[in-house]
Amino acid sequence: MNRDMMKSMVGKIIKIDRGGPESRIGKLLDVYDDHLVIITEDDGVVYYATQHIKSVTENAKEQLEFNIEVPEGFEFKKANTFHTLLEALKFQWVKINRGGPEKLEGVLSDVNQHFVSLINKEEIVRLSMFHIRNISYGLKIEKEEEQQSDDKQNNQAKMSDDDKQQARNRVVKSESSNQYARNKER
Repeated sequence: MNRDMMKSMVGKIIKIDRGGPESRIGKLLDVYDDHLVIITEDDGVVYYATQHIKSVTENAKEQLEFNIEVPEGFEFKKANTFHTLLEALKFQWVKINRGGPEKLEGVLSDVNQHFVSLINKEEIVRLSMFHIRNISYGLKIEKEEEQQSDDKQNNQAKMSDDDKQQARNRVVKSESSNQYARNKER
């Protein structure tokens, strides 16, 4: 997608792609060289890698439904590149890809030029950077006051401090095992 064209739509309601599991309707918050940021009703703030966007539909006649008010000065993570954004999300609970067979969620534990590592329960999943279409980290705007208290408790921390430490320990243990295997091959 052309960055200048997309910049002209900042603040407007758009639909990413025409359909399928990755399609979302939301308000375009910002555009960068290789990704854009929208806020959706259900997923909150979602970062899309522009190389995977097939189409963008502008809400010219108010026909795309979007029922939340984005507060003035709304804060979200900003990064000049998609890779830098992923680095900023390390050790947070994230959702990668909205649907389909490559939908993942877990703690983002490692980011490099070729892949990311996610920890979910007893699994460490490594996903090629090229196959990350979008990512979100749970930042949402609440629709109703009744939902705020319930959702706030659920979103405060997907993992306890002990769970986060266990995830970090698994990463260190995994990296130590990898180093041991490399040294053994020599």
